[in-house]
Amino acid sequence: MDFTGAALVGISHGTASPDGQVAVRGLIDAVEAAVGEGSPLAASPAMVRLGHVDVQQPDVAATLAALPPSLPAVVVPLLLSAGYHVHVDLRREIEAVADRRVRLAAALGPDDRLVGVLRRRLDEAGAAPDDLVVLAVAGSSDERAVDDCRDMGERLAAALGAPVTVGFLSAAEPRLADAIATVRAGGAGRRVIAASYLLAPGYFQDLAASAGADLVTDPLLTPNDTPSALVDVVLDRFAAAASAPSAASAASAASAASAAGA
Repeated sequence: MDFTGAALVGISHGTASPDGQVAVRGLIDAVEAAVGEGSPLAASPAMVRLGHVDVQQPDVAATLAALPPSLPAVVVPLLLSAGYHVHVDLRREIEAVADRRVRLAAALGPDDRLVGVLRRRLDEAGAAPDDLVVLAVAGSSDERAVDDCRDMGERLAAALGAPVTVGFLSAAEPRLADAIATVRAGGAGRRVIAASYLLAPGYFQDLAASAGADLVTDPLLTPNDTPSALVDVVLDRFAAAASAPSAASAASAASAASAAGA
């Protein structure tokens, strides 16, 4: 069943942070601008909309209900890993929709293009080659999301040619402060840098800033900077789900694209 010409509905976690809200809105605006300029994708969205799974409005149901009648939609989670919100919350919301066809795309990570953004943020923060890096991630009680974050740590380590320890801000272990302390204890006086693997400013970025690192990078999105790599990932997640011949193969295609970092 072809979803070419569907709406791209980006669903973020939601945040009370004004800077975080501006940063995520900037990503959706950049995606919409890329579509308006003529996307090279085989399956391009008819329109782009933003909703939220928590904290902010409109929520998922309201965002889908506001689309033109009967227009199909592809929900792209604006989340860096596929945990409870993707596997349970979003799937439940989609299955409750009776008046339009809706597909769920893969989360944004893991993806090698996000590694490129992490490296850029490290450079912008003034990280040096001999600094020790801890990847600061939000954390999840869903082991699949934890595995996604560890995958990104391995990808960043491969790109840097140096070890990267993953530290979690909630739910999983080791907690970021503990990971930083452990790395520092064995670091022979070298600086410890927390590389923020968070989508935008907000509660978790504030936690990362207070976890004890010598330096903390900006999150992937900031109010003044929307990396083109993130725009590309959002559009690719849409295209993988929209062009697959069935809902099952859409999920398979999106997961394969995520795993490959395509």
